[in-house]
Amino acid sequence: MSVVPPRSSGREVSIGVFDSGMGGLTVLRALLEAGVADRYLYLGDTARLPYGTKSEATIRRYALLLGHALVERGVEMLVVACNTVSALALDVLASELAIPVVGVLEPGARAAVAAGGPIGVLGTEATVRSGAYAAAIARLAP
Repeated sequence: MSVVPPRSSGREVSIGVFDSGMGGLTVLRALLEAGVADRYLYLGDTARLPYGTKSEATIRRYALLLGHALVERGVEMLVVACNTVSALALDVLASELAIPVVGVLEPGARAAVAAGGPIGVLGTEATVRSGAYAAAIARLAP
């Protein structure tokens, strides 16, 4: 089942993308190239970066603030382009927001496993401490 809203309905489809900074613009570029939506709204929280040095509770609070802000602006799907939020707050976003929410952790883990060989993860303190990448990679390639 696809989490991307269908474009064939004749109505405009809107996707929100957020990151703790500007790195998520690479994710936005990939979405633009794929043409999966008619409208994109990007939110880079440069006022509070880096997220990786914050507590899990703070990261979750920031994620919910950004997620709700984008939903209030009409997005129908949320792409979390922040590894730290994907590792620590994707679950709370998915349960609190009434739209599909996807992160970058699982696709990143799939790409790493597909590449083969040893895998190294560079990330913020919070992302690495969460063990989320190690767990995702272990699920894909036990």
